Amino acid sequence: MSSNSSPIIGQIAITVSDVAKTAPFYKDLLQLDFLFDAGPNLAFLQSGNTRIMLTTPQGGGAEIGNNSVLYFKVGDIESTYERIVGAGGTAERGPELAAKMPDHELWLAFLRDPDGNLVGLMEEKPIV
Repeated sequence: MSSNSSPIIGQIAITVSDVAKTAPFYKDLLQLDFLFDAGPNLAFLQSGNTRIMLTTPQGGGAEIGNNSVLYFKVGDIESTYERIVGAGGTAERGPELAAKMPDHELWLAFLRDPDGNLVGLMEEKPIV
């Protein structure tokens, strides 16, 4: 990603009360492509170029439907995170490896927007 291009949404987390009960709505009714489960509290689906993550409440806001997180794909998660924090953004959790996939490593970092909303940064680093 060049410094002149805007980040694109890579993943949206949707907070639900029960992943097993809610996943069929997205998979069967909305007909999103099911990707995988990651334990009982996480399911991943695909909508076009955007991944949807169904999750039970995590961390701060525990109200169902009021704890969604936008994840933005970035080209260099470390420098992007440092740039945003350096410009006054509120750091939540620095870049770290979240998952090793067959063809890439998924790295995540989290910040808070001015209203305290959680914003995720993600980078899919190729395995070399």
